[in-house]
Amino acid sequence: MALSPVGLLIGEECENYNVRIVGLDVGERRIGVAVSDATLTLARPVEVLRPGSLERDAPQLAAAAIARLAEQEDDAVSTIVVGLPRRLDGSPTEMTARVEAFAAELERLTGLRVIGQDERLTSREAESRLAATDKDWRSRKSRLDAAAAAIILQDYLDVRPGRPVPLAADPEL
Repeated sequence: MALSPVGLLIGEECENYNVRIVGLDVGERRIGVAVSDATLTLARPVEVLRPGSLERDAPQLAAAAIARLAEQEDDAVSTIVVGLPRRLDGSPTEMTARVEAFAAELERLTGLRVIGQDERLTSREAESRLAATDKDWRSRKSRLDAAAAAIILQDYLDVRPGRPVPLAADPEL
């Protein structure tokens, strides 16, 4: 059995288990965490991590959270999707390089493949979705980063390589 440095199944060993994909919305003070279902179809928010520093302890905190999540779900984690900050025109922001460095360190710590996913407007979409069901802004704020991580992960799941393409509706019906 091949285990990553944090105890996650990696490589070909994942093929013998249900696998899940973890999504992260990485910010200066908070990291939203989401996980896919076992069919790799739906993403759901899980928690918000609060590292002391993005550069200092955030990768270790995220790696530990991913290991806990894999244990709780009783499934292997095969991939980590990290939201990459971009401006509306697609150009990098001042946070892009810091998030890329975080992703590289997380990949080193876990031994898992880390994929960058465009995160433009995901926090705004998450806020809008939460506001529709929760009028208390403090409650929404505490869940915002995990909801944004779920949107980032869902965007990836919807277009990931190898995903079955839905059949088009029969034009004659």
